[in-house]
Amino acid sequence: MTIKIGDRLPEATFMTPGADGPRPVTTAEYFGGRTIVLFAVPGAFTPTCHANHLPGYVQHGEAIKAKGVDAIAVTGVNDVFVMKAWAAASGATDKIDFLADGSAAFAKAIGMDLDLNERGLGMRSKRYSMLVKDGVVTEFAVEETPGTAAVSGAEAMLGKL
Repeated sequence: MTIKIGDRLPEATFMTPGADGPRPVTTAEYFGGRTIVLFAVPGAFTPTCHANHLPGYVQHGEAIKAKGVDAIAVTGVNDVFVMKAWAAASGATDKIDFLADGSAAFAKAIGMDLDLNERGLGMRSKRYSMLVKDGVVTEFAVEETPGTAAVSGAEAMLGKL
């Protein structure tokens, strides 16, 4: 079943890069009592994700936060070390929180998993964005066209805030 507006995020655990190495953070810990923009990518460093989706949120991050958003986070079905390297390479380390969903557990729990085994990419996440207030989804947009970040991009999200 796919998550929808009005649903509470399911309990899941992400891995996040920390100063002392990877550390787990649950959805309850991260989203509880806060307003978060979460966007998901099929993979770190992949063309649309790296050149379009993430840069838009870096560029518009301050404007998004000025609308009452506490944090912006990206999730992808990559390990925490890849997510940390992507954060550093993109200059987003202090601007975006990187939530590694290495086993696709969160993507599967919300019905956003994407099987790209035929392309040699394994299980991934669909590209989407959501606004989450205290763990409840209040906005949700899923990209229907591969290789685009139009409805889930930062400008689209900014227009909903």
